[in-house]
Amino acid sequence: MLYPSSMLFMMTLLLGTTLAISCSSWFGAWMGLELNLMSFLAIIVVKNSQYSSEAALKYFLTQALASLVIMFSAIFFNLAVDYAQVSMTISLLLKSGAAPFHFWFPAVMESLNWSHATILMTIQKIAPLSLLSHLSDSAKLLFMMSAIVSALVGAMGGLNQTSLRKLLTYSSINHMAWMLMAITMSELMWIIYLFTYSLMVSTITYLFFSQQSFYISSLISNKNNSMFMKMITFMSLFSLGGLPPFTGFFIKWMMIQELTMSSDFIMLLFLLGSALLTLFFYMRILSFTLLMSHFTPKWTTNKKEIILITPLFISINFLGMFLPSFLILTA
Repeated sequence: MLYPSSMLFMMTLLLGTTLAISCSSWFGAWMGLELNLMSFLAIIVVKNSQYSSEAALKYFLTQALASLVIMFSAIFFNLAVDYAQVSMTISLLLKSGAAPFHFWFPAVMESLNWSHATILMTIQKIAPLSLLSHLSDSAKLLFMMSAIVSALVGAMGGLNQTSLRKLLTYSSINHMAWMLMAITMSELMWIIYLFTYSLMVSTITYLFFSQQSFYISSLISNKNNSMFMKMITFMSLFSLGGLPPFTGFFIKWMMIQELTMSSDFIMLLFLLGSALLTLFFYMRILSFTLLMSHFTPKWTTNKKEIILITPLFISINFLGMFLPSFLILTA
């Protein structure tokens, strides 16, 4: 159900994000982050359920701690304190949910519905990552350490999960590793990666929402879903996992090229190894669904699904084929 107040808070959330990424001072960026935080909390608690209140409390405590560190770090910047950049970077990594500061992320995600989870995995990453891009030169070692840990945590954490929300949570942590390394390379690279990742995640969460699926078992047992819709769902999951020729592969391919040109082979090894593990637990979902589901011979589906969903989602999954050409034109 769409509440009228949610639209108002969504506008203030976007306003806070815009303020945070456009301000030239850390104090202005802090104000934007606070407006963004309060707006997202309001969006979560509008539904007024036990789970939403629990998620809002967990999110508020961690984000308030990060905001406090940001405020003190901004003061330390003016006093030219040496460790100000380190504390600022850590607080922004905490806000974005990157490992090893991800402890709040799975717990909050598990208590959210799909629309709120989509916002947390996409829009809520824009401001912290944008601010982190200003610190990439001075804290590159910290970025690389967080990227390695995020790659490992994201890959290992999703192996034994049956909850689809936690699977996407650990996948998001794994993608954070790629985005952190993209920040150290160029501004255009991480913006393209975040935008493409947001499209893929939004596609998957919409499909899970339309099927009312929160666990792997619900994907298997839901008899109302046609084979056609399940095929679109798995295409979207494989795209998120980076399987060629889908969109997720091409953004990782661009990252592989950049890391190879910079001779950063150790980091590339960590990222590729973690990507294979994340692709493995998506393949596991597919195998469970195919082995345990009972399909009818017909690929029956709703006509509305064909008209509205199929062209859009298929184009998103294959959008990555055009990204290399786009980069050549903009180079």
